[in-house]
Amino acid sequence: MGGEHTVVTAGFVLQELLEGFLGPKARAGILESFGALPFLEPSRRDHIDAADLRNHCRRNGVQIGTIDSLLVHLCIRHDLVMLSADRDFKHAARYCRLKLWQA
Repeated sequence: MGGEHTVVTAGFVLQELLEGFLGPKARAGILESFGALPFLEPSRRDHIDAADLRNHCRRNGVQIGTIDSLLVHLCIRHDLVMLSADRDFKHAARYCRLKLWQA
């Protein structure tokens, strides 16, 4: 598989990483690494659709958090493949069109 791929993130992802950093060196590394990545900016409609997605998953027995549901929705809306080691996304993907990166 060849070609170019663009990596994007969202401000809340950066915020979560910074909230869990372990010292100034780690913080500086996160800020440097994320400095070049374009951000997706969620709209009002994205928040509404993410809430609907979260409720849909919950009705099917899958609990995902508010921020995770927004991240899933943004990936679906922008036709992105999510890269994450979090198993919650794998469970959520059974009930929506989320594409997960597979090694």
